[in-house]
Amino acid sequence: MNPICKNCEHEVNGNFCSECGQSTHTHPINFHYLWHDIQHGIFHFDKGLLFTAKELFTRPGHSIREFIQGKRVSHFKPTSLVFLLGSFYGLLYHFFHIEIPANVTSEDTGQTFNVMGDWITAHYALATLFTIPLLSIASFLAFRKTGYNLVEHLVLNGFIAGQKLMLQFIFFPLLYIYSGTQTILLLSVISVFIDILLAFWTYNQFFDTQSTIKNILKTILTYIYFFIMFTVLTIAIGLVLELVIKKA
Repeated sequence: MNPICKNCEHEVNGNFCSECGQSTHTHPINFHYLWHDIQHGIFHFDKGLLFTAKELFTRPGHSIREFIQGKRVSHFKPTSLVFLLGSFYGLLYHFFHIEIPANVTSEDTGQTFNVMGDWITAHYALATLFTIPLLSIASFLAFRKTGYNLVEHLVLNGFIAGQKLMLQFIFFPLLYIYSGTQTILLLSVISVFIDILLAFWTYNQFFDTQSTIKNILKTILTYIYFFIMFTVLTIAIGLVLELVIKKA
């Protein structure tokens, strides 16, 4: 006789209830259950986060394409990945008091850009999420003949954003050591350069039906589109903030 689901009381044939999806193996509520729930529900360490991190630094484009095509059980979802990593990075940034050299945030750059910089630092996850739609529109335009829709480009660039955040954690000890010095500027440049190389690698794997040369050219076009949109949007936000600051 098949067991009865403890959630919906339907007869179960297998490891999961066909009516509500609950597992037939329900563990007692104890410290072991609590620890597993923290791992699975918040960090998903048992397979999601670590698996996704490994994939993004070994076969990023192929794994993202497989996710879009339906192979999703083992992956950490891209939006959750970016928000979790971005939030944790922002906490580390504030806790260890990472400082940019004074001449980078001097009065010459204007109060408006200082306000924007402070907001980005305080809301790193949101700032990172904010760039994903712009990059997705840019890559959608550049790779429009490959057959992927805009939402699929959002997923692609969401994973790439998570990849970049993971790289920032690797660089973080150096940022802490050289906080407030000019060396931190060099580290930022190196980080951006590696980000771009990773993007070339990921796009080339993801759009594997095209030649590498074509993918490189279209990736460059993606970043051209992105920087145009980002510059226009930044100027617009800067003007609005400047008006608000003057009125205040």
